[in-house]
Amino acid sequence: MKDKSRLTYGRTSVFNLNYHIIWGTKYRNRVLKGNVEIVLKRILLEIASKYGFSIDYMEIGKDDHLHLLVSAPPKLSVTNIVRWLKGISAYRLFRECPELQTSYWKSTNRHLWSPSYYVESIGTTNQQTVAKYIDDQRLKAVELNDPASN
Repeated sequence: MKDKSRLTYGRTSVFNLNYHIIWGTKYRNRVLKGNVEIVLKRILLEIASKYGFSIDYMEIGKDDHLHLLVSAPPKLSVTNIVRWLKGISAYRLFRECPELQTSYWKSTNRHLWSPSYYVESIGTTNQQTVAKYIDDQRLKAVELNDPASN
């Protein structure tokens, strides 16, 4: 009996590989809001579709870092997934969002993302917990910026 809700069936493999990936902006600049956030999310989903993995949950935390829950086939390494997501998104964001030029003023050799990232493999039992944690990131950011909630 096939469990299509949890497992992915490929031509030569059956898998359930999920990763919680986090990375931040260079200098922790709080630029991932408004139009930049909308464009970034669209770009990341396009990259995932192009390279054959999925982003099941995605949210911005404190306008300076990004949480993703990624599902990928075993033929894709986490290193390549992060390289594609960070590299292509930075390249496209600098071109599609001119407002980033005020925070990242260098015209050449500028970097949107911090060079590091965090990745954790997620088992089936933890997937719902991580998904809720990612969904709650925007709520945490709003609570921190709202003096009435304290």
